[in-house]
Amino acid sequence: MAFAPGDIMPQKTPPRRVSRGLAFQTLYGQEFVSSPDSADLRRAFMAVPRQTDVQDEGAPTGEADAFAWELVEGVWQRRAELDDIIARFAHNWRLERVGRVELAVLRLAVYEMLYRPDVPAKAALNEALELERQYGEEKSRIFVNGVLDAVVKALDKGELRPVTC
Repeated sequence: MAFAPGDIMPQKTPPRRVSRGLAFQTLYGQEFVSSPDSADLRRAFMAVPRQTDVQDEGAPTGEADAFAWELVEGVWQRRAELDDIIARFAHNWRLERVGRVELAVLRLAVYEMLYRPDVPAKAALNEALELERQYGEEKSRIFVNGVLDAVVKALDKGELRPVTC
């Protein structure tokens, strides 16, 4: 399909945004029914409904699934460590008080900041805010932004170091 000058090109959802949405839905589900092992986690991941038009949104299902699974598995394996970091930067908030949507978003973003050198910390923060816009409450975005901004600053100052795998 050719576009004439002045035509507005349809916007595609970036492939990783599709993956993050899929990862978020799986991780959010784990807040209610925690998987005891990786095989059970994989079943929970596969049970999350996929968009029927994923290819139109910029990522073949296999590509979206592969990145999403890496995120899900990584967050699941490092949940305690991620929670410690979130608690460190969530001043005056106990994790038990943090909403389940927000906790899943925070874990996902902090994981990307620390364990995905191919994802800039600011990009992880922005993508987390997009997930929060889609799934969370408006007031919660300020909290999520504050925690993640503090994590980004700690990374910039060298107080927190990304992990190279």
